[in-house]
Amino acid sequence: MTTAKPYLTGHFTPVAEEITATGLSGGRAEWYRNRWVHTPALDGAPYMTEHGPDLTASAAGTHVIEHAGRLLALCEANLPFELTPELETVGAYDFDGKLRSAMTAHPKEDPVTGELHFFGSSPFPPFLTYYVSDAKGSITHSAEVPGATAALKHDFALTRRHVVFVEGNVTFDHTEASGIPYSWSDRQPSRIGVMPRGEDGARHIRWFSIEPGNMLHVSNAFEDGQGRIVLEGPTVDREGFRLSWNWWVGAPGRGSEPVSRSYTRRWVLDMSAGTVDEQIIDDLPVEFPTLNEAYLGAENRYQYAISFPNEEGLGGYGVVKYDRVSGARRIHRVGDARMPSEAVFVPAADATCEDDGYLLTVVSDLKQDASQLLVLDASGLERVATVHLPHRVSAGLHGSWIPDGAL
Repeated sequence: MTTAKPYLTGHFTPVAEEITATGLSGGRAEWYRNRWVHTPALDGAPYMTEHGPDLTASAAGTHVIEHAGRLLALCEANLPFELTPELETVGAYDFDGKLRSAMTAHPKEDPVTGELHFFGSSPFPPFLTYYVSDAKGSITHSAEVPGATAALKHDFALTRRHVVFVEGNVTFDHTEASGIPYSWSDRQPSRIGVMPRGEDGARHIRWFSIEPGNMLHVSNAFEDGQGRIVLEGPTVDREGFRLSWNWWVGAPGRGSEPVSRSYTRRWVLDMSAGTVDEQIIDDLPVEFPTLNEAYLGAENRYQYAISFPNEEGLGGYGVVKYDRVSGARRIHRVGDARMPSEAVFVPAADATCEDDGYLLTVVSDLKQDASQLLVLDASGLERVATVHLPHRVSAGLHGSWIPDGAL
């Protein structure tokens, strides 16, 4: 890796059905590991039993995080699974018995306090349970959130003062035969729930109606200079949901590549006036938004995402950079039938600017039996390096950068 910026040190871990990690240090890829997470589900154990859901019967293949020195593989219908730094399975982890529900695959670590905020979502009451773990890994607070429904809640947002939940038009449907029991419903209202942070926050949650749609992943949220809450992220309408969902669940007749029709939206919630201003700020089909996580919950300038072909096959795959101040959009094209995973931001050593760092993404060639770890300069999206992996990696979803010494 040749670059004027300091070299990367740590390892990058993307997730598909298995866990893959690549160690980067001193400008070289020093090691590579790929392991199955040995959960009961891997041995065929069913999720539903005569006693109810088995929260240990996890695929553990949506996301992987490090918190308080533990490496946790996540799947939102289950408990997390702890792994060793060598990716060997330790077992289901329930925070010393204090996690009594499933755990979202998208927890948020507050960059100021080191606390981990997360939730458990269920199609049955209680529909939503909120948790806080301190920087040492102990759950210090949990609460059932009133007013929540069975709507799909895959992700959420955290600001310096609030927790923000989004309920879209996709909700639990026991008749859905795809294997994932959720479908679009015009009867399910789209809403944003805003809850103050703190032990009594759940008692004061407020729900705001928004336009129909569904959002899987949040770009970021923050309080602006007027105290309003700004929330952004890619969303789909009913047809966009059909296009993307059919591919991800493996619906009959889908093509070999995913297609998307999405719109990046911005909501501005005025808590004093009780109003929501909503607008579409980009119509490029994107997903898996990321940012420099030092700005999580605070006003950020730059955001990143992965672009997908639309229903006409236009646009192709790429890594996208948004400048929220200028409104500019830049795309690094990775090539047709070359599908990138989430682009994870890694700050450069001694960084002075928000975008001073790298983007890491595993690119899976859908026509060739090969995968690469692509390293981009986060400021201009120029290619810094390509690490050729020893074998084809299943198209990944999310990933994490874990610095040396964190585990």
